[in-house]
Amino acid sequence: MNSDFKGDTLGPKGELTLRTLAMPRDVNTNGDIFGGWVLSQMDMAAGIVAAARAHGRVATVAIDAMKFIRPVKVGDVLCIYVHLARVGRTSMGLEIEAWVLRNRQETREKVTEALFTFVAIDEAGKPRVVGP
Repeated sequence: MNSDFKGDTLGPKGELTLRTLAMPRDVNTNGDIFGGWVLSQMDMAAGIVAAARAHGRVATVAIDAMKFIRPVKVGDVLCIYVHLARVGRTSMGLEIEAWVLRNRQETREKVTEALFTFVAIDEAGKPRVVGP
């Protein structure tokens, strides 16, 4: 993962791609939101950006890095920011940051950051060229 990720004081890096509300059904036994739920939201957001860049189907092939920084709480608004960091022949690297708006949107905190790799695929599920 790049050390270019902006810290809390500088704000999110990338395009706001997805916003959703953390609900009670998504909690773990500690009362925090499951990390897997946050991960799935990040994967959806990155998939939106990757599919737009590839002009078609894409698949997640790797989570190259994942860092959980702070817990997500019930009632937080989860905001996913995606930055297209690298485009190869058939694959793309995307930097994803998850931030929350807490306390009725008065406080913003970075909760997770990750680096995902997506590959462009054809109708048969085989890798294809991403294109210019």
